[in-house]
Amino acid sequence: MALTQALNALLQGLAGRPACVVEVESTQGSVPRERGAWMAVFEDGPPLGTIGGGRLEWDAIREARARLAAWAHPVAQAGPGMAAESALRFALGPSLGQCCGGVVHLRFTCAGPQDRAALARRLAPARVPVALFGAGHVGHALARVLAPLPFELTWIDSRDGVFPADAEAGGVHCEHSEPVHAAVPGLAPGSRVLIMSFSHAEDLDVVAACLARQRARADLPFVGLIGSRTKWATFSHRLEARGFGPQELAHVTCPIGLPGIAGKEPEVIAVSVAAQLLATLPAPSGM
Repeated sequence: MALTQALNALLQGLAGRPACVVEVESTQGSVPRERGAWMAVFEDGPPLGTIGGGRLEWDAIREARARLAAWAHPVAQAGPGMAAESALRFALGPSLGQCCGGVVHLRFTCAGPQDRAALARRLAPARVPVALFGAGHVGHALARVLAPLPFELTWIDSRDGVFPADAEAGGVHCEHSEPVHAAVPGLAPGSRVLIMSFSHAEDLDVVAACLARQRARADLPFVGLIGSRTKWATFSHRLEARGFGPQELAHVTCPIGLPGIAGKEPEVIAVSVAAQLLATLPAPSGM
């Protein structure tokens, strides 16, 4: 199960002390975060995660700590115990000093070490599969940029010893494939594919394998190839010679990255491509 850094920190923190998890249960109108966003509040220290910041988050932290204190120390209460899980309505208007105009329903859940497994299942983010072919400078930069984003990364190369030693620990699946294009049939359905191997010959074979899979299964919504328009013109001729038509070639994005970002530094390319991938995702509800 892929866990965000915040969720990992929450599960580790719960081993020693309780926390109150605050989740966006539902929304109406314009709001800063979508349904399912969460933060975890301990007795002290900064929260983990965010429900949108501002006065809304400030008041939610205060409410969470009050509930946490009452839940953790029920003897100190004068009256019935506070429920471990309940929801509150927050209108994002003048009373909160915010002008979003929407309404957020927040669910507060106090949790201890016995709740870690349930929270891991409940809070684990839905991730979209990304297949990254190539572990060069841009590939390494992209892996770092994609790590906190809602993607499940499979990183593929034909060479040995090219992946960082800690990549798997960070939730990345590293795969050695020789030939590299042999990995394409096994990609998860819905994968966004990025192609940037050390070899133009390998790039061409991966593109061809992706187009063949797209022809058969139509389940790779984005196929992106690093390179110039000149590189793509050359590839197009070679792919046409392999039997792919204009409509099939139009499914490949080359160059990759957002228009208008001209920098060629690996980190600049990585941010631009990551933003392009995010644009392929459906908009979350309540935004």
